[in-house]
Amino acid sequence: MNIGQAAQASGVSQRMLRHYEKLGLIPPPPRRASGYRDYSDADVHRLRFIASARDLGFPIEDIRELLSLWSNRQRSSADVKALALARAEDLGRKARALDEMRRTLSDLAGRCHGDDRPDCPIIDRLARDD
Repeated sequence: MNIGQAAQASGVSQRMLRHYEKLGLIPPPPRRASGYRDYSDADVHRLRFIASARDLGFPIEDIRELLSLWSNRQRSSADVKALALARAEDLGRKARALDEMRRTLSDLAGRCHGDDRPDCPIIDRLARDD
């Protein structure tokens, strides 16, 4: 299938498909006589795997490792679990940081009069040097 068909079948945009190919996450597909890339069902399956991993927040290097584990039938599930737990912990840290930012912004907005006066705790907080 050509790149458009592979993109549609996998749910990955053509741009990202090319990007994943450049990163080596998918092997370069053979080319037809016309020069067009010729993707296989296995390529589409691999792209879906990559998209699923991205949807779960895995960074490219972790996806590279997951792909290696996926293709290794001798793998230990402990290795896969360790990657997932590390990602979950990282996402938890980011979620806590985002929640703190949300609370700070809500507090600042609650203390702002939102009227014609120039006094604004939001601006004051942003202008602090600490």
